[in-house]
Amino acid sequence: MTPKDDLHIVRSFSEELQTLSNRIAVMGGVAEAQLASAITAIESRDSELAVRVVDGDSELDDMETDINAFVVRLLALRQPVAADLRHIVGALKISSNIERIGDYAANVAKRTQIVNQFPQVRPVGGVIEMARLVRGNVQAVFDAYVQQNVEKAHDVWRGDEAVDEMHTSVFQELMTLMLEEPDTVPACTHLLFMIKNLERVGDHATNIAETIQFLVAGKPISAERPKKSSAAEAHEQDADAFTTSLESPR
Repeated sequence: MTPKDDLHIVRSFSEELQTLSNRIAVMGGVAEAQLASAITAIESRDSELAVRVVDGDSELDDMETDINAFVVRLLALRQPVAADLRHIVGALKISSNIERIGDYAANVAKRTQIVNQFPQVRPVGGVIEMARLVRGNVQAVFDAYVQQNVEKAHDVWRGDEAVDEMHTSVFQELMTLMLEEPDTVPACTHLLFMIKNLERVGDHATNIAETIQFLVAGKPISAERPKKSSAAEAHEQDADAFTTSLESPR
């Protein structure tokens, strides 16, 4: 093989890696748009928009399938090592997290269609505020991936604590209202599921931030994820148990 052939192979592989990055960026943009539309549907009580968000989730599923196939081909044909291998494996992990973000956005939209059948309740303002906070983290982490910006990824990673705190606050507000005004229970129940979905979106944004750190620097974030207080941990366990009981067959 001549030096010219070697150069061609290197250039071709670099182009394939860039194609992979571009596909991840596009997929991230679609997921962020889905989340933004789901939030708009909550704010405007737009059930038709919520339906479009649900229907659009299959696009993200197809994109993840295509990226998986592309990654398998790269691994088989190029046998990458070191930074190139991190780039490819990182993209695979990120695409999985993006697909889950889309799933949760669709779940929020499904709940919105039901909530819109009831009179609006006061805590919906907190739900929207939490959704905006989560969306900001999602936007930032996708920007961090495109820019390969570790510091921006770290900001998202640290920002997940604020999402957890907001989840705790809105959960308590919803539970209080349900106790004080039993006629709000149906709407509040679905809002509880919505904030849990939003909290999970925040977790996946944090996962992506950790993957960016690894694929850029070759090592995980050295610090542990911000620890919750014992009270916050107890709240999260109670919230999980409560929402799980609502989903379980009677």
